[in-house]
Amino acid sequence: MVWSIYLHKTSMMSLGIGSLVCGLTSFVKLFSGISTVVEWDIMSLNSLSVVFVLIFDWISMMFLCFVLLISSSVMYYSGSYMKDDKCFSRFMYLVLMFVLSMAMMVLSPNLISILLGWDGLGLVSYALVIFYQNEKSSNAGMLTILSNRIGDVAILLSIGLMMSLGSWNFVFYSYYILDSEWILLKFLMMLAAMTKSAQIPFSAWLPAAMAAPTPVSALVHSSTLVTAGVYLMIRFSAALEGSSIQSVLLIISCLTMFMAGLGANFEYDLKKIIALSTLSQLGVMLSILALGYPDLSFFHLLSHALFKALLFMCAGIIIHSVGNYQDIRSMGGLVNFMPLSVAFMSVANLALCGFPFLAGFYSKDMILEVAFMSWVNIISFLLYILATGLTVSYTMRLVFYSLSGNFNLSVMSNTSDEDKVMNNSMVLLGVSAIFMGALLSWLIFPEPYMICLNELMKSMVLLISMSGGLIGYMFNLLNINYKLKSLLNYKLVIMSGSMWFMPFISTSPLSKVSLGIGMKVDKIGDKGWFEYFGSQGLYYLFYKMSYMMNMLQTNNIKVFMKVFVVSMVIMIYVLL
Repeated sequence: MVWSIYLHKTSMMSLGIGSLVCGLTSFVKLFSGISTVVEWDIMSLNSLSVVFVLIFDWISMMFLCFVLLISSSVMYYSGSYMKDDKCFSRFMYLVLMFVLSMAMMVLSPNLISILLGWDGLGLVSYALVIFYQNEKSSNAGMLTILSNRIGDVAILLSIGLMMSLGSWNFVFYSYYILDSEWILLKFLMMLAAMTKSAQIPFSAWLPAAMAAPTPVSALVHSSTLVTAGVYLMIRFSAALEGSSIQSVLLIISCLTMFMAGLGANFEYDLKKIIALSTLSQLGVMLSILALGYPDLSFFHLLSHALFKALLFMCAGIIIHSVGNYQDIRSMGGLVNFMPLSVAFMSVANLALCGFPFLAGFYSKDMILEVAFMSWVNIISFLLYILATGLTVSYTMRLVFYSLSGNFNLSVMSNTSDEDKVMNNSMVLLGVSAIFMGALLSWLIFPEPYMICLNELMKSMVLLISMSGGLIGYMFNLLNINYKLKSLLNYKLVIMSGSMWFMPFISTSPLSKVSLGIGMKVDKIGDKGWFEYFGSQGLYYLFYKMSYMMNMLQTNNIKVFMKVFVVSMVIMIYVLL
């Protein structure tokens, strides 16, 4: 126990100091315009060199600063949240391995060296999802790692394709990759990013990963695993300019953010609502990147990491306090019992909705205005509008059911704000969610974007948000007074609330088809023709041949006479 406490404090302080160092380094790199590249030549194959590369520029340092800052807060938070767990030491080692894998992925501009972090994230995430050892966690972990393995295979195939370039440094060569010759490479990189960032049709694993402990969810869904795909595409964005891949990525990401926003309005699990919110924001990041604005995508990536980690921490405190319930219908009136946690959660929710002058406002408002100003088709435009309205709608629904609303007796167990460790861990992220958006906008965009829109389009974001909040509030009242009205459109409600049946499509049909094919191959192949013409057939043939050879080599008069007669018949036939 003493060793666990020592390890917890040491790792927390180390991550905090590392975040400060990376932040200062990022400022120096940003203002000087200098990037540092460290290369280690491992081996050479003819003209190819397998090189381990680390790049230290302002993008990697700033992102790593945020990763370490949130990891430090999560580690401090875990000291109280996981203190009664028997495997607390194992939990901390896994979190540290997770952060190390993310750091390797962030600092690697090389497709070979990035595999250390990329595969490490997938493997450690599996170990964290199955941390609570039960059947539900096992199924969720299997879905998570198998979905991510598709992206790993895409990275491996990309390594094979890039051999003809003579190097695997995708940050350098992305400027020289033409669409006509390298369309397959771009598709594979997009596929890898889509699996890691859970875009359609790989969205099922992200809500399933909620089986992990809440501190892990705060880390995974804010700045590490799910953002790895977005970060990879930001680094690879120069190759996407003018490519046909952009249109595919745009429509998939827009559909993802609409699907996630719609599903969150039908979900009752607190953590899954926040997970679907993460999925929606990942769609926003990839959609603006597909429109050709990687800097805006990176800006939203950083600001989203702060308030989403805060949102998960607040959710963890609430779940702890109401007796480990996650159903928002079992909550209600929490503002009377947990004013501090509810205040932090309200700040995170408002930042998510893009409330003016919070962190989410600066990035999300600019993304939507630039998207409205771009050459975007009408389908993507409508999906942007609907997804923005749905974001405010499910946020109002969450506030109505859990934080405010009617008092619910099921929250009487141990509802209070007494845990100082958890509260203190939220202070830093809470302050960052308020002020960091403005600071980042000054740092990343020294020259502001020229946004030219008419009055209606300029006020469109505000109108959509207000309409979404009003509609969400009205539907909440309808749900209380007319509970069974949804049965009139049962199939539509089921489809909307189940992420368009994506969890079912990703699990049961795939396993049924693959297991059915495997059974037929086993019966017809392994236990059928393969046995007859393979091992058993060869065994029987060799057995017969060895038996005949044995018979020929024995001193048997019948054998000699048969051979003599056969030889005489052959000679007579030849002579005649």
